[in-house]
Amino acid sequence: MSAVALSPGLAPVLASILPMAGEEPPEPVLSAPVLLLLAAAAIAVLLLLVIKAKMSAFVAMLLVSMGLALAARIPVGDVVTTMTNGMGKTLGTVAMIVGLGAILGRVIEAAGGAEILADRFTRMLGRQRVIAAVTAASFILGIPIFFDVGFIILAPIVFGFAHIARINPLRIGLPVAATLMALHVVVPPHPGPVASAATLGADVGLLTMASLPVCALVAVASYYASKLFKVDSIVLDGSSLGSAQESAESTYAPGGAIARPRATGPLTVILLIIEPIVQMMLGTVGQMMVEKGSTAHGVLGFIGSSTTALLTAVLLAYVVVGHQQRWDLEQRGTVLDSALPDVATIVFVTGAGGVFASVLVASGIGKALSGVLVDANMPILVTAFVISLALRASQGSATVAILTTGGLLADAVATGGYSPLQVVLIQMAIGFGALGLSHISDSGFWIVTKYMGLSVKDGLRTWTALSTIAGLIGFLLTAAMWLVV
Repeated sequence: MSAVALSPGLAPVLASILPMAGEEPPEPVLSAPVLLLLAAAAIAVLLLLVIKAKMSAFVAMLLVSMGLALAARIPVGDVVTTMTNGMGKTLGTVAMIVGLGAILGRVIEAAGGAEILADRFTRMLGRQRVIAAVTAASFILGIPIFFDVGFIILAPIVFGFAHIARINPLRIGLPVAATLMALHVVVPPHPGPVASAATLGADVGLLTMASLPVCALVAVASYYASKLFKVDSIVLDGSSLGSAQESAESTYAPGGAIARPRATGPLTVILLIIEPIVQMMLGTVGQMMVEKGSTAHGVLGFIGSSTTALLTAVLLAYVVVGHQQRWDLEQRGTVLDSALPDVATIVFVTGAGGVFASVLVASGIGKALSGVLVDANMPILVTAFVISLALRASQGSATVAILTTGGLLADAVATGGYSPLQVVLIQMAIGFGALGLSHISDSGFWIVTKYMGLSVKDGLRTWTALSTIAGLIGFLLTAAMWLVV
C-alpha cells in the first residue's frame, strides 16, 4: 500500500524525500538487520565526526549521508538526487519559517522586549515573585526567539532582578533556561520541530496549538523543580556578562547599539508574539469547519499557514516598532537583515538533517525500523522519546537529535495509520527527548554555565538535572494526551 493511500496529508512530505520524483523507493536490497546495523554504524560515525573530530555538523551529516546511501546500495546515479531532494524540500519548508521567526525575534530584541516584559510581569506579580515574573516573560519571549539568543538577552536581566530581590541568580536563571529550551525543541517556528514535522507530516498549526499549553505546564514544573536544588551554597565564578545593567541596556546592531528613544510597550511585544500564533490557530480550526476542497478551505489554509502568519507579524513589527523606536527606513532594514547571518548555520544544519532523513527513507532503513517496532510491540511514543534522548546525550545538538529521530521514524509514522493529532504528539515526544541530558557536548550547556558563572561540576548538578526533569515531565504530559485522543 502506498503512503498516499495510508494518509493523504503525508503524501507531499513523503514524495519530497523519495529518491526519484513520483516513484516509490525501490525495495531494499539488503535485509532488515543489515540495514539497521548500517543505520547504527552511520549514527556512530556521525557522533565520532562531530564529537571527536570536531567536524562541522553540516559537513559531517552530508558525508555520513552519502556513505550510508552507498553502503545501503542505493543506485549510484540516484545518491546525489536523493540528497538534493532531501535538502531542497526540507529547506523549502524550514528556511522561510526560521528566517521570519528570527527576524521577528530580532525586532523584539532590538526594541528591548525582554526588559519590558520582565519589568511588567514583576510589577504585576510583585517583587516577592520575581522568579515567576521573569520565567513568565521568558515563556512569551521564547516562542519566536531561539534558545541561545533568548538566554543571552535575558541573562543580564536575571542578574539585575536577582540583585534587586537579593537572591542567588540561579534561582531565576535555571527555570528561565528550562522554559526557553522547552519551547526551542517543541514549538514552531524553531527549526528542529518545524523540519521534523515536515518529515513526519505533522501539521505545524496543530503542533503549535498542542505544544504551547504543554510547554506552559513544563515551565511551571521547572519553576517548582528548580526550588529543590540547593543553589545558595554554590559560589558563582565571574560571568561573561560584565555589568548586568549595561548588558541589559544594550541591543544588537551591526556596528553598535540602537538607541531606544521611546519604549515599546509590553502590550505591543505580546501582541507581536501571539499574532502569528492566533492566525495559525484560526486557519487550522477554520479549515476543520468548512468543506475540504472549497474556496473557503483554501483561503483559510493560506491565511493560517505559518509562512503567512509570520510574514504578517514581521510586517507589523516593521511598521509599529519602527515607528515607536523612531527608526528610519535604513535602520529598519538593518535590524531585519541582522537576524539572518545568525541563523545561517542553523538552516544549513537543518537542511543536512533533511538529507540524512531522505537517505534513511530511500534506503529502506526507516521501513526496516518500522517493521522491528511492529514486531516488538514497542509504543512509538516511547520509541520517539528514547531515541531522541539517546541522540541528544551522545552528540549534544537538540536539533540534530530531533531531525535524526524524525527521519528514523518517518516510515513507522506513515504506515501506522495515526491521526493528525497523534502525529503531532509523536513529534512532541521527539522534542521532549531532545530537551533532556544537556551536558558538555551541548553548546546550550556552555551558554548557561558560562553566563551564570557555573563550574562544569555545578552545571551538571543543576542545569543537566533540570533539563532532564523538564524533558521527562513534558513527555509524561504528552503521553497523557496520547491516552485520551
